[in-house]
Order: sequence, then C-alpha cells, then structure tokens
Amino acid sequence: MQRVPILSRFSRKLKEWYFLNTVSTDDLVLEIGCGDGWAGRYLRHRGVGRVVGIDANPPATIVGDIREWRSLGLTAESFDVIVAFEVLEHVNCMGDCFALLKPGGRLLVTSPRPSADRILHKLEQWKLNQSRTSPHIYLTYFKETPHFEIARMWRPLWLSQWCIFRRRPSPAIP
Repeated sequence: MQRVPILSRFSRKLKEWYFLNTVSTDDLVLEIGCGDGWAGRYLRHRGVGRVVGIDANPPATIVGDIREWRSLGLTAESFDVIVAFEVLEHVNCMGDCFALLKPGGRLLVTSPRPSADRILHKLEQWKLNQSRTSPHIYLTYFKETPHFEIARMWRPLWLSQWCIFRRRPSPAIP
C-alpha cells in the first residue's frame, strides 16, 4: 500500500469530520475519483452500506469515466450523496453530478483554490501532500450555480475550498 503524505493524512481526517460524518447510513453514495477507496471504507465502517466508487483505475467498484455514466449502468437521479474530493479541477463533471443526484441530494466536494494551486503544487514536490494524477485544467472558485446551492463552505488555510452543495429541483418544463 502506498504511503500517504502527512498533509494528506491530516486532510483525510478533516474530511471525515467535515463531510463523511454527515452521511446517513440510509444514503446511497457515489464516490467519484475514489482512488484507493479510503472514503468508501470509512463510510462502510460507519454503517453506510450502499457506497459505489468510480475511478479510471481499480480498485473502484466501477472502472470508467464519470462523464460516461449512462454507459456504465448508473441511473439518473438515483444518488442521495456524491463525494468528489480533489476531482473537479481535473474533470468538468458538475452537470453529470447534477444528473445523478436526487433533487435535494448533496454534492460533497473539495478542490484547490485557483490562487493557491502553485503553493499546493510546491507541497506536492516536497512530498508533504499527495501528488496530482493529472493537470488541474478545470480550476475554478466554487460559487452557486443554477443547479446547486451552497449549503456549507469552508476554505482551510485559504489553500482549498470545501463545499457541500445541495441539488436544486429540476426546472419545471412548461
């Protein structure tokens, strides 16, 4: 098993507290970019029995790209919670998250603050933080979107942005 850098280990503990402890044991959870599966293991340990992990590589439950969710057998508006830690800066998938979440469902996300990405990259080079798996080409500041509202937001050390978005209901079709 790969050694997790010290700042990443600390960040995981904070994510357990800030995000994962808010997940109900009855929730159906999708973890996008699950990596080694640590968040899913933590949720299952807490009694959350329905956790699906998707990643480009094993050991994910589903190996593939979230943007191809239809062909991977996922169903629209089926998940209560989606977890996407350090994903949105790599993949433009907010529309896919909206499609997969039930109305009122929660999207738990983290991403570097664009203005702090160079600092985080330096921490990776010093082996203090987990190395990125691909370029950060979709860096953006979290803000409310037409599809989501911010339920809770935190900016740890102004380096990252951590947000719990709530999916708004689909607009009525006239």
